[in-house]
Amino acid sequence: MSRPVKKLDLDPATVRQARALARRVGRPIVGLARKHTTIAVERATLRLAGLAGADAEGTPWVNRLADVVRADLDEHGGLGHGVALPVWDALLRGEADDLGTLAQKASAGSIRFRLPEGRDAARARAASRKQVATGIRRIDARRRERDRLVKRIGDAPRQPWIYLIVATGDIYEDIPQAQQAAREGADVIAVIRSTGQSLLDYVPEGATREGFAGTYATQENFRLMRAALDETSRELGRYIRLTNYASGLCMPEIAALAGMERLDMMLNDSMYGILFRDINPIRTFVDQRFSRQIHARAGIIINTGEDNYLTTADAVEAAHTVTTSQLLNEYFAKEAGLEDWQLGLGHAFEIDPDLPDSFRLELAHALLARELFPAAPLKWMPPTRHMTGDVFKGNLLDGFFNLAGALTGQGILLVGMMTEAVVTPWLSDRDLALQNVRYVMNAAGNLHEDFRPAPDGFIATRARRVLGESIELLDLILEHENGLLDAIADGTFGLMKRPPDGGRGLDGVARKSSAYYNPATELLESPVVQERAKRASRDPEAAR
Repeated sequence: MSRPVKKLDLDPATVRQARALARRVGRPIVGLARKHTTIAVERATLRLAGLAGADAEGTPWVNRLADVVRADLDEHGGLGHGVALPVWDALLRGEADDLGTLAQKASAGSIRFRLPEGRDAARARAASRKQVATGIRRIDARRRERDRLVKRIGDAPRQPWIYLIVATGDIYEDIPQAQQAAREGADVIAVIRSTGQSLLDYVPEGATREGFAGTYATQENFRLMRAALDETSRELGRYIRLTNYASGLCMPEIAALAGMERLDMMLNDSMYGILFRDINPIRTFVDQRFSRQIHARAGIIINTGEDNYLTTADAVEAAHTVTTSQLLNEYFAKEAGLEDWQLGLGHAFEIDPDLPDSFRLELAHALLARELFPAAPLKWMPPTRHMTGDVFKGNLLDGFFNLAGALTGQGILLVGMMTEAVVTPWLSDRDLALQNVRYVMNAAGNLHEDFRPAPDGFIATRARRVLGESIELLDLILEHENGLLDAIADGTFGLMKRPPDGGRGLDGVARKSSAYYNPATELLESPVVQERAKRASRDPEAAR
């Protein structure tokens, strides 16, 4: 994507100051993530090694195996040692011929795991790295496959990419809806997850037909939808991208499955699970770093969740918290190895439409995000909070949202629904919503080339004020004894107060022991990735 012309006259020194502060806030969190592991990271490692399937009760074998290993080593540090050394030590000792059989025998209680030492540990380390590398190679192959398909089939002819949600609960109903949405103009299909899946500490197995207000994220569902959209991509002559959610208690596992099944985008925010699902902050930061390393390797674009702040806090008063979160998400993403083109940083059109100059305020916030992150495919979210059920007003408000997207050069535009707050959208609702997008985008054309806010006018002044308030907030966060963790506990973002020693999944977090080893982390933190991450940590501009 070409970089937009700068229109806000932002002071470069001020922008550098904001990024420098975000680095200072983020570094301790990265240090914390490096020193800890989680049960989900360990299960993701087993999935990369090829362990799949579930028992008769539907519990995945990765859960069964990881839980037994943790229990057996509990007196000696448990999860803090990781699962790789005990698991591959057992395989090398002849306890089973493969991971699947080992998991079944462990679940039946017929195997005891130990932490190997000396030569046994070295052999287990080498064997685990070799097997986990097969999963990484599969991710690499799927990335190359995407590149070939985009080159052979063709890509969306312009940005913003039109992003549309389908989710009936039944993957076999989702597929024809997704294909039809693509035919009507959607460039990205998002299959939102069944309500509450983010709180499940396991990934369901197989194709599913019983989700509520969404469809379960499973490896088989990923495979089925990807195959269907590939078929439609060939029909239409443009590659249709597929999105799902790498968040919640199984964030690293879902990221691994997405990489292996060639998803193109994943919702993956550094703080969303903490704030809106009450997942333990430390677990979330550890999981998101590992998952973003996988996304970096897989060539997946992440979508962050700043729009959610504006569903609980006022979109004008809290605008600077969105900018602050975007800066932090950029830092965390770059540190994990993601590049600018993979940063679908989120923001939203959520100002009360009855507020005077509401549209000008929206333009100021959208243009600020666009100019702070010029090479990122920003994800622009439609109005939801002030959708009243009046479908005519809702359709008009969505039109204003689409126009703001056209004026400010957004990269990914989620289709707003006039029936928001009334019903789960019907196919006809989606068709009308896509008509709205097509009309505005066709009529506006390259209007963004002509849009120039007055240098000292309302829009530019508002944008500079929000950036200044973001810098003030980052300064305040640094004054806390425990930095960002304390700020989150105080309700700084989205008015949600989440202490670091609370929340779901805390029992699945462990400090790494001196004997800890994870082949996936070692492989994902390659010298090239490490060097790029170091440059980003020192100076994001140098890593662009």
